[in-house]
Parts: sequence; structure tokens; C-alpha cells
Amino acid sequence: MPIDEGATFLPVRIAVLTVSDTRGLADDRSGDTLVARLTDAGHVLAAREIVKDDADLLVATFHRWIDDPEVDCIISTGGTGVTGRDVTPEAIERVADKMIPGFGELFRWLSFKTIGTSTVQSRACACVTRGTYIFALPGSTGAVKDGWDGILESQLDSRHKPCNFVELMPRLRER
Repeated sequence: MPIDEGATFLPVRIAVLTVSDTRGLADDRSGDTLVARLTDAGHVLAAREIVKDDADLLVATFHRWIDDPEVDCIISTGGTGVTGRDVTPEAIERVADKMIPGFGELFRWLSFKTIGTSTVQSRACACVTRGTYIFALPGSTGAVKDGWDGILESQLDSRHKPCNFVELMPRLRER
């Protein structure tokens, strides 16, 4: 992906949300992987939490971070599968102003190269709400790597050409 080295890098303030009934900060490998990648890229970790697989709790967390002027973007890991407890996409639909369907489509295409047809079990998705991006990745470290390395690293880099999510941030609240 082309990076314009002459352009200025603008760090994004990113909140990381791990969706899990069983993980804590001590064993949140996917969250750790995501935090390491985003900070290594020069972004700011604005917040980090682990929330149980409960749509109401997720919606409340999303709204709190959407309303926080120190959060530009939320990336969640977990809860995107097809089991009864997997409710992250439903929570995102409840807060979304505009869905970004290409994110999930591209994620599954990239994931297919790694895990084959098992990628059909992923409901990775994204939206923008009141000026804040939300990206939902599956909870495995491999999925976090696929999502960050294959999509988010370049799309959250203000120097990425021909276009990127960062350059749109000032216009996300337009009506």
C-alpha cells in the first residue's frame, strides 16, 4: 500500500475493547496484540476495557467512548462469531449511523487466505457513529493480525494514498 512519506502522520486516539466472558487483562492476548500494533504504528491508546458478551453492556461502552472527545476510533476483538453469546455486530448495529460493509468483506477475503473457509463464521463489521469509527474483529490473535496488518494499519495512516479513514475524520459529522 502506498505511503506518502512527505505527508504528515496524524496519530489516531484508539480505544480497544475486548469482548469476552472469560478473559481478563492478564490473559487478553488479542487485546495485547492490538495495543502493541497500534502503539508501534504511532497511534495513541485512548482507553482499554474488557466487557462481557452482553449487547446492552457493549452498547453502553460504545456510547461512552463515542461521546468521549479523546476517542477517535474504537476497535473491538471478540463476539463476532455465530454462537448465541456472540452479539458484537448486533450491538454495533444499535449504535451505527452508517455501516462500512467493505470492512467486513475485505476482512473475510484476507482471512480466507489464512484460515480458508472457516472465515465464513466471522461477522467482522464496521461503522461510523457521531464522528467515531468502530471496527469489530474476531477475538483470535490471528484475526487481530489480519485485520490490523491487512486493513487498519494503512487505513488509519493519514499518509496512505489514494485515500484513508483519517482524512475523512473532519467530515464525519457533516449533514
